[in-house]
Amino acid sequence: MPISLTFIAKPGCHLCDDAREVVAAVLAELPQVEVEVTELSILDDPALLDEYAEEIPVVKIDGAVHTIWRVEPARLRTALLEAAP
Repeated sequence: MPISLTFIAKPGCHLCDDAREVVAAVLAELPQVEVEVTELSILDDPALLDEYAEEIPVVKIDGAVHTIWRVEPARLRTALLEAAP
């Protein structure tokens, strides 16, 4: 079963763009780990906007918040490897 990684962001957010690049780079380093990535925009979902308006980007792993604002590659890599079956 793949790991679920949810990336919550919004268009025009420079921190989101930076985090998206980090996520992509880490995933490229871990081809052995199956990860299903879903990207959501807070502008498309009022509940997400209410919850995360001041915290984007948000990265969730298997439904749990992993990080907000800045994604640290080493920490993300470790979390994905630990979540792998």
